[in-house]
Amino acid sequence: MKGTLLTATPARITAVDTYDIRFPTSRELDGSDAMNPDPDYSAAYVVLRTDAGDGLQGHGFTFTIGRGNDVQVAAIGALRPHLLGRSVDALCADPGSLNRDLIGDSQLRWLGPEKGVMHMAIGAVVNAVWDLAAKREGQPLWRLLAHADPAWLVSQIDFRYIVDALTPEDALRMLREGRTGLAEREAALLERGYPGYTTSPGWLGYSDEKLTRLAKQAVADGFTQIKLKVGADLADDVRRMRTARAAVGSRIRIAIDANQRWNIGEAVAWTRALAEFDPYWIEEPTSPDDILGHAAVREGVTPVKVATGEHVQNRVVFKQLLQAGAIDVLQIDAARVGGVNENLAILLLAAKFGVPVCPHAGGVGLCELVQHLSMFDYLALSGTTDDRVIEYVDHLHEHFTDPVKLREGHYLAPLAPGFSATMHPGSLAAYRYPDGGFWAVDLAGREEVA
Repeated sequence: MKGTLLTATPARITAVDTYDIRFPTSRELDGSDAMNPDPDYSAAYVVLRTDAGDGLQGHGFTFTIGRGNDVQVAAIGALRPHLLGRSVDALCADPGSLNRDLIGDSQLRWLGPEKGVMHMAIGAVVNAVWDLAAKREGQPLWRLLAHADPAWLVSQIDFRYIVDALTPEDALRMLREGRTGLAEREAALLERGYPGYTTSPGWLGYSDEKLTRLAKQAVADGFTQIKLKVGADLADDVRRMRTARAAVGSRIRIAIDANQRWNIGEAVAWTRALAEFDPYWIEEPTSPDDILGHAAVREGVTPVKVATGEHVQNRVVFKQLLQAGAIDVLQIDAARVGGVNENLAILLLAAKFGVPVCPHAGGVGLCELVQHLSMFDYLALSGTTDDRVIEYVDHLHEHFTDPVKLREGHYLAPLAPGFSATMHPGSLAAYRYPDGGFWAVDLAGREEVA
């Protein structure tokens, strides 16, 4: 990686600070769906501090929805020995070295392997390293990745378990070919942005009046796709889909999301029952681990597309979903798998199979993170935004120092160095659970009432 100056005394990672950050979103039913009726959007947050003298820090997090966030924070803390004392120059020049060490820790690996709480903790820490590396380069992460040497990018990817579908040679060829026209695409990205879609109108707990108002606002804001949560009650879903379709008209795509609610037969029958409203895709129709189940649903609901990925736990499951022809749309998540390195592998797998990537976002900071990965994919890999959109949810962006910016339904490319992961110190102080400023007052009030 260019641009990093070596110091006489090599800088080291001196602290790995963790924070349990929670927001009371359940009180307005923001984020509510058929499986998660009362989510409190939360971030298990990590800050890497150094003695480099430049004041730069690496920030990362993984997303949860409330209770259990303390467990996720503890998992991140368990990775501290792998980071303390590590050379900042070496770490930023080769984030893959840390990725390999964390995944290769045999005792921690036993808790997975490469899945669940520990793998998400690895993702948070690895993403924090990429944030630090991009800041030291003075570049937003999307640009750093898009202009990186293809061979170096390939060196960052763990090909174990996926070479039957994607080899290092495949990846190198695709990345080299993907650079053709990069400058023109970058100019277009900076001018227009990357297309998004919004889930803000479609939370399951919202009234029909609120759905209608927010759906109409989404169209006025330039979005050409919205998404509704479904799966709790079929009659309600028929009414809500009819309401949404009346609000946005026939030309706007409406995706639907069951959040893993159904068995296979239910998924097919329910989606067919909503087919008169022309749903664009059905998202997470069944268990994210059920590859053959997704393939059966896809066969049963065509021409409605099948999308998944928000809870897919690693590149291996994504590989098999693609090999089985089980999905039409692949949804990466910036904080579910093992960080940027594994998401590079997943983006390459999607490109190899010709499946469009439409990331999951929303939550706390997920929009801020995943925009970088989609923009890299457009600039240096897939070369297109056709049938590709990034999810957008209008929650909690004000807590970030570099919040997402949208114009006419498009994400504007972030220009600040880093991964857009840094939260305001005041937000960390206010929403740290249970002793931050907001929660200390809130919990004390509840005790008085009780």
